[in-house]
Order: sequence, then structure tokens, then C-alpha cells
Amino acid sequence: MQHTEPMLDARGCSVSGATRGALDAYEAALAAFQSWRNGAQPRLATALQEAPDFVMAHVLQAHLALSSRDPERVRSARPVLERAARLPANERERMHLAAISAVLADDYELAKARFGDLLRVAPRDALALQVAHSLDYITGDLERMSDRVAAVLPAWSADLPGYHAVLAMYAFSLVECGEYALGEQTALDALALNPSDARAHHAMAHVFEMTGRPEAGRRWMEAHVDRWDVNTVVATHCWWHLALFYLEQGRHDRVLELYDQRIQAGGFSQVADMIDASSLLWRLHLRGIDVGSRWLALAAAWEPHIHDGFCSFNDLHAMLSFVGAGDWDNARRLETFLDQCQSLPTRHGATTRLLGLSACRALIAFEKGKHTLAITLLASLPESAHRLGGSHAQRDVLHLTMLHAIQIIRRPSRSASTVLLTA
Repeated sequence: MQHTEPMLDARGCSVSGATRGALDAYEAALAAFQSWRNGAQPRLATALQEAPDFVMAHVLQAHLALSSRDPERVRSARPVLERAARLPANERERMHLAAISAVLADDYELAKARFGDLLRVAPRDALALQVAHSLDYITGDLERMSDRVAAVLPAWSADLPGYHAVLAMYAFSLVECGEYALGEQTALDALALNPSDARAHHAMAHVFEMTGRPEAGRRWMEAHVDRWDVNTVVATHCWWHLALFYLEQGRHDRVLELYDQRIQAGGFSQVADMIDASSLLWRLHLRGIDVGSRWLALAAAWEPHIHDGFCSFNDLHAMLSFVGAGDWDNARRLETFLDQCQSLPTRHGATTRLLGLSACRALIAFEKGKHTLAITLLASLPESAHRLGGSHAQRDVLHLTMLHAIQIIRRPSRSASTVLLTA
């Protein structure tokens, strides 16, 4: 029989509509989500089957959808929100619903502000922190990403479930803000609490990448592959990081092997995997490495997303695939669409105006041999270009492209294929 009295979750936050069994299933789902591991959905299904009025179970279900880079998956959160909005909820839960509503209205800044209000009154709300952190990352809001986690840390301690995930979030934020030594130690502290926290292993990959230690990064990732590859949602991306370490060592055959066996092996069912694939092939392309027909399959996977109008970070990587494949029809289709989008009063319209369209046009210019134009367009991107979203390591493709164009201009007698980047 369902409880009518409020219950508390494992961090002391009041929840509505739960039973003890449903709450246990919810905690297991939340733990999987926090550690970037598979299995959250079936546990949520169990929770909702036992307690259909369990508000936070619906909230977590919506947040799982909203964490995607695929607009169709994001939109799937709307009926979940509508169901949850009809249920009796407490103030904290209503704040979650308001934040979800803002995301679905494409107002990420409002959603981030609402999560900020929520965390001031409930700093131990692990789900609110995780989703707010994700929105900060998607919008390239680096300082807020770090400050948001730092602000709630005093309310947490090692005896609270999920503290390792809070440390892992903080570690990544520190690395993105250039605090590499503290970021590394914080990631290690997270792993001391939970060696299987895939998020913390991912933070370690960024530490090695940003501090220029490819061999140490390779050794770390390979020594802990069973922790980040098995039953996680970040496996493909971590293989991408490992491939980058091999790339920096000039082991191009190994990079292509990882691309074939780990990155494209899933058939590009996830936009995030397509982003990693585009970035890796482009880096090989800049080094003059023949990737064969791989570009064609990737460009075909990106084609249905030309008119998503959702995320400039996605647009950039779609354009990488089109110009890499020599698919000028789709490159022009995407450019034309972005030209139309830049006038829209939407989040995507704003980022397209700010940098998305110029960055994509720079890639077209670069591949067509118009290197001066490519350099001009890339150099003109504003200081706020980090608002493209993604990490420093991911956004580095633009910097590498500009460096390569500069090298070609400085060495006009050498073909592009002989200029190897060491950056």
C-alpha cells in the first residue's frame, strides 16, 4: 500500500508519492545516472510500477531524456512532464518541474537559474546538481559549472550516497577552468570512494589531455578499461579519448583500429557518438591520413540531422563530416539552413549568429583551399566561443584547423598532406 506520509531519500530530501520499494529502485536508478552507468531506465520502470504517483521518479525519467544531444529524445520528456505536473508535489519537486519546463521551452538559461534557486534551498539534491552541471557544460558556462558544484560541497560528505559523483563533477569543472592539479586530485578522491565511477575516469582522461601527457593517459585508460567501458553510457567517448592519446603519439593505425572497432561499431545510433567520430576523422584528415570511405558512412548518418536546429556543437560536427566526405550538397544544405536560423529568436539562433555559421563556413573554406578565408573566419570567432558547448578537448578541432591553415600558408610549397600537427 502506498505511503501517504512524506518520505526522505538517501540524502534527506523529502519525496512525494513513493513507497519504500519504489524509493529503493529510484535510488538505484539515480546511482546509475550519477556514475554514467547503464540500467537507470529499468530501475525507474520498477519504481513507477510500484508507485505511479512517485514524483521524483517521473522527474528522473524526464532528466534522462533531457540529457541527450538528440532533439527528438529531448522532446520525449514532454509527456513525462505532463504526467508529473498532475501529481501532488512538494516545493522542491515543483522547482524541478519548472526547470524541466524551461528546458523544453528551449530556455536553458532560465532552467539553469531555476536549478540554482533549487540548490540554494536543497544543496543535497543530487539530481538537480547533475542536470544543472550538464546544462552548464552544454552551454559552455565554464565558471558557473565550477562555482555551482563548489557552492554545494560544504553540504556534502563522504558518508552520503553519490558524494563520489559530486567530486567527479567538480573534478571535470576544475580541469575545464585550468585547475589541472586540483582537478586530478579531486578525480582520484572520487575514485577512492567509487572505483567504478565512469565520470571520474572521464575526468582523468581530460587531465591527461590538457596537461599534454598522452602516454600516461594511454596507460591510465587501458589499465582501467573495465571500469569505464563495461556497462557505461560513456564507453564510446572514453575510447575517443584513448584514440586521442594514440593520435598524439603518431600511432595512426591504432587510431583507425579504435575508430572501426569502438567508435563506429555501434552504427552511429547516438548523436554523441557521431560527434566523436567526426572529430577523430577530422584530426586524422588534418594530419594527412587517408581514412578511406569512413567519411561517407558518417556523413550519411549526419544527413537526417541537417535541419535539427538544436545545437551549434552538433552543426559543427555535421559539417566536419560533410566536408570531409566531399559531400558538398549536404554542406550547402546545412549552410543555407544555418543562414536562415541565425535570425531566429531561439537559443540555437543565438549560437548560430554568434559562432555556429562562421565556424561551419570556415570549414567549407578550409576544405576548398581558401585558407586565408578560413583563418579569417576562425580568428573572428568571439572570446565567448566556448559557448559552443563541449569541452576544451572537443572544441580544439577549430584551433587545430586554424593552425593547419596557417602552416599551409606559411609553407605554400608543401602539400597539406605533408604538414603534421603536433598540437
